[in-house]
Amino acid sequence: MMAATESGKKPKRDTYRHGDLRNALIRAGLELARTGGPEAVVLRAVTREAGVVPNAAYRHFADRAALLHVVSQAAIAQVARTMEAEQAALPPAADTTAAARARFRAVGTGYLRFAQEEPGLFRTAFHVPGDMTHAADDDAAGSSGKTPFELLGAALDGLVETGILPEDRRPGAEFLAWSAVHGLAVLLIDGPLRGLHPAQAHDAGQHVIDMIERGI
Repeated sequence: MMAATESGKKPKRDTYRHGDLRNALIRAGLELARTGGPEAVVLRAVTREAGVVPNAAYRHFADRAALLHVVSQAAIAQVARTMEAEQAALPPAADTTAAARARFRAVGTGYLRFAQEEPGLFRTAFHVPGDMTHAADDDAAGSSGKTPFELLGAALDGLVETGILPEDRRPGAEFLAWSAVHGLAVLLIDGPLRGLHPAQAHDAGQHVIDMIERGI
């Protein structure tokens, strides 16, 4: 059933097929986050974007924090898909060692690319979690079923399997690599490096990944 609207305005729906409303609200939240970051994801704005009455969101989300958490997880899943795409685009490697190194580097390159191409979603992706409780949740996973943290872990395991990374240095390597790349991402989109030319930003990312490879 469609609510009456003024000419030229988006028609509102006050009913959705089972399951559609929750997904519609999440999609609306992602669109608001894309342009306005996590601060833009509020219940009234999301219901307006989805074309439903304001109290409709409470059927699926207890409050704004619950909505923002789910939108954050969906944004993290988009980070994962960008990292997966970076890996999928890799040319064939000469050997398993080169392939493992390339897959590891693609994880960092994809992460940085997402941050620069989708800064609003990137800010939203890492706005909510206060710990690692949700780092492996299915709703934060990409097409492979892995979250960004799990993709990084798998890439590091590949370095161990091919002898690039000594096994005794593997524990905790995710946190070292993630900290370095995330720090650069924040500097590029919100800090003093946000004015860098794209080519300079790319080079900076590759240098940081070089540093991580040598340091882990």
